[in-house]
Formats: sequence, structure tokens, C-alpha cells
Amino acid sequence: MMIKNIINSIKAYTQSFGLISKLKLWKYFFIPVVISIVTALTIGLSAYGLSDTIGAYISKIWVWEWGKQTFTGISSVIGGLAVVVLGLILYKHIIMALSAPFMSPVSEKIEAHLSGIPLSESHHHRTTSFGQQLWRGIRINIRNLFKELLFTIPILLLSFIPVVNIISTVLLFLIQAYYAGFGNMDYTLERHFNYKESLNFVSKHKGLAIGNGIIFMLFLLIPVLGVILVLPFSVTAASIKTVEQLKKIK
Repeated sequence: MMIKNIINSIKAYTQSFGLISKLKLWKYFFIPVVISIVTALTIGLSAYGLSDTIGAYISKIWVWEWGKQTFTGISSVIGGLAVVVLGLILYKHIIMALSAPFMSPVSEKIEAHLSGIPLSESHHHRTTSFGQQLWRGIRINIRNLFKELLFTIPILLLSFIPVVNIISTVLLFLIQAYYAGFGNMDYTLERHFNYKESLNFVSKHKGLAIGNGIIFMLFLLIPVLGVILVLPFSVTAASIKTVEQLKKIK
């Protein structure tokens, strides 16, 4: 079931561009895109300066002369990986938290279109203000940030072990994907569920979150264009699948 949900969530991206254009949603993404670009630049420049420093600290663990150069080289790579991973985690949660009040209207319009019922006439959604949406976005993403770090730091330590580091890299990617998809889904869930109910919903539909987050993370591998397009496409895809799933339980 999870694999099926992952695939279906990925497929939803093929509908994103057409739906954004049809519903004239591009204007809603202007401020979130600015937030995304500024955050990416800030974290990117910080990461560039920190990677060598972290690598140098890690290399001090090796107190012997033999193999010192090799370990120093490995430390630099691991330091760079750590900075990239932690940078992506911070970037992801910052943009999703600050963009919440701007993404909720997008999700709302998509839901109204897919259901054929204006949300003002629906009895299945909660009305929230700009401030409430922002606070919920911050609350959800702070919670997810700490949970993600709790899993990520031990896995990063496993990167020191040959062969195991291949598996740890895959795990890191999937964990990042899950929490990215989680944030994107919550823009729809906040109208239907309270905080705890939303956590339970995503927990029961991990495949949808992972599938959405996989493409979210791959978007970030595209220079410049990735940070511009990642929110419009990922939020639209997440809204499509979340609304679809909500229809099944309501």
C-alpha cells in the first residue's frame, strides 16, 4: 500500500502545471518564491563557509599519524555532506513555515475545484486567519525539524562506516522526503483537522508524504530553477492527493 501511495503521489506532479495555469494560481506563489530564493542563498553561502571548518574538527578525532591524510580527506567529505543535509533540512522547514499563509489559499482553490463545491458552502472545513495559518505552519515545522534531526544525526554518524554509508544516504533522502511531503500536505489538512489529527493523518499515509517529498528533493538538485518551482509544483501535487484521500474518509 505504501509503495502504491508513493507512486500515486509522484504521478500527481504531472497534473501540477496544468492545474496551476487553469486556476490562475501563479500569482499566489510570488512571495513564497522570494522566501525560497532568499533562504536558499543565505543557507547556501553559510554552508560553503562551514564545510571546511566542520571537516577540520572531525579530522581531529584521528590522533595517529598513519592514515591522517586519508582520514582528513574523508572528514572534509563528511563535513560537506553534513552541512548540505542540515542546510536542506533548515531550508525546507523555513520556507514551508513562512509560506503557510500563502499556500493555504492555493490549496483551498484546488480543493474547491476538485470537489466542485466552494469551500464557503462546505461543512467539512475549518476557517482560519492569516496569523493562525502562520502559527500552525511554524508549529508543525518546528516539531518536524526536531523529529527529523533526531533521525538524521545518528544516520549521519553511520556515514563513517564503509558500505553502510550507501544505505545511510538513501535513508537520509527518504527522511527528508517524508518531512517535505508532510509540510506540503498540511496546507490542506489545516482546514480539516486540528494539530494532532493532522499528525495522525500523515502518519497513516506516509507513502503520500514520501512520494511528494521525493520530487520536492529532486527539484532542489536543479540549479536556481529548482528553488523557484519547488513550492508551486509540490504544493499543488500534495493538495491533489490529500484532497483525494480526504474524500475517501469523509
